[in-house]
Amino acid sequence: MPFPNGSELHPSFVLAAPPGPEGAQAWVAALLCGAYAVAVAGNGAVLLAVRLEPGLHAPMYLFLCMLAAIDLALATSTVPRVLAFYWFGTREIGFGACLLQMFLIHALSAVESTVLLAMAVDRYVAICHPLRHAAVLTNAATARVGLAALARGVLFFLPLPLLLLPLPFCGSRALSHSFCLHQDVMNLACANTTPSVVYGLAAILLVMGLDAVLICLSYLLILKAVLRLAAWRERLKVFSTCVAHICVVLAFYVPLIGLSVVHRFGRDLAPLVHVTMGNIYILVPAVLNPIIYGVRTKQIQRTILSLIRVGDRTSQ
Repeated sequence: MPFPNGSELHPSFVLAAPPGPEGAQAWVAALLCGAYAVAVAGNGAVLLAVRLEPGLHAPMYLFLCMLAAIDLALATSTVPRVLAFYWFGTREIGFGACLLQMFLIHALSAVESTVLLAMAVDRYVAICHPLRHAAVLTNAATARVGLAALARGVLFFLPLPLLLLPLPFCGSRALSHSFCLHQDVMNLACANTTPSVVYGLAAILLVMGLDAVLICLSYLLILKAVLRLAAWRERLKVFSTCVAHICVVLAFYVPLIGLSVVHRFGRDLAPLVHVTMGNIYILVPAVLNPIIYGVRTKQIQRTILSLIRVGDRTSQ
């Protein structure tokens, strides 16, 4: 197939940086570095606490471990590369590296969405069918859910880079974000991208869209069960077990929806908006999730504090 003049099959792309003076970009780099450090420390602490405390070897905490591992992988697949061009000026990213990063971002986001749905089902069974909870959500069943979430993310989003692989790219190589996203890369192609557009939209709707609907349905059933309770104090006590999960769901879906809106309607927005929304989408769940569960879960608090005390004694 002949390519348009000036087109390349596998070009390098230029990652976006927020416009502004060098001093401002240094502050942005410091902020990103700090957020990444918090994400690594927080999620690492959650993983270590659940690993070392036998009392936390339950489905809810195993799902939390999965979220922590996903957030660590998602942040690590993007933030170090972003910091590299802030610190060393290396804004170019190769075609293969870009497609790999794009696949990891979308696949890991799909896995996280599936785990959030599984956690919503866990809360539904625990509240609406408490006598069946231990039999239905065993540790083995939780592990199978984790494997199914991983397989779902890979199978649904592996076609995205494969659909872009044969396309020629011409004109601008500049991306709108500090990392590679499917729609951003696809928009730079100078060929028919209809199959990629259709499949990308279908994958998002069948994974994140369907998960969001099912999570809402789970909480409607939970709310219905809670409202059957006679005392308001009892209602609040039961529903308070869902607060942390609701906050984590919002921390994931609100940036996702915001980024989708920016892609769909924000072509005339300032570059700073695109870069900022992309970084929020990557870092907000990774930073907030361990903080939310650390504040809401006393078992995790106690385990982390005991680990800190042990570390202090060892250093002395």
